[in-house]
Amino acid sequence: MLEQLALYLRRQADHPGRYCLEQFIQWLVGGVPTLVGIGLRTVLYRLIMSMQGMAAIEAGVRLRFANHIHLGRGSYIDQGVYIHACPDGVTIGPRTFVMHGSILHVYNFRGLPHAGIFIGADSLIGEMNVIRGQGGVRIGDRVYTSPLVQIIAVNHIFDDPDRPFVEQGITAEGIVIEDDVWIGSGAVITDGVRVGKGAVVAAGAVVTKDVPPHTVVGGVPARLLKEISLETARTTHAERRGPVYF
Repeated sequence: MLEQLALYLRRQADHPGRYCLEQFIQWLVGGVPTLVGIGLRTVLYRLIMSMQGMAAIEAGVRLRFANHIHLGRGSYIDQGVYIHACPDGVTIGPRTFVMHGSILHVYNFRGLPHAGIFIGADSLIGEMNVIRGQGGVRIGDRVYTSPLVQIIAVNHIFDDPDRPFVEQGITAEGIVIEDDVWIGSGAVITDGVRVGKGAVVAAGAVVTKDVPPHTVVGGVPARLLKEISLETARTTHAERRGPVYF
């Protein structure tokens, strides 16, 4: 019983003292609604996490290993978000929004060297997203993800048919999403993938290979649909405007 209790505590905070402090502060003001609650959390959560300037945290946000969470100035964490930063950290950049029900989960108890989640400035993580950072997830500036996106930087090995997959270990190569990327609803980004600057991932796509910059990919598995260029932009804008008469 004591062993199980100790294991539970090790997976919630750095040590029992930190666990008690973090849980007490969250119990005290974590559920307070409206602007009053946001104001209280802006002040008191500095005791348990790193916060630059003013950051807004709505009621009902769950934090674990809070001292490994870093919020940039003007960032916003919506109701129902769960952030588990063990132990390599979650950084949310300035003016970045994490919307309702999203899960940012490092949960690295295997000592993986590149674990962690970093999100740049002016990005938006849509509703009910899941980001798992065992292999490391790095998201750039002005990246928008639509609802139900999954970014999973970990994978199970299942090559040996004579052994259960849970005994065969994992791979955790990491995921990089460069600046100015838009990811559509329900898309899945798998471990080991880099999504290039200015790319668009269509809704429902399963991305298993690198995405070149300024391209659109879609499908299962995702494939190139088109390249984004000045010429295609001019054509698209002209089509939207209709014929032009001088």
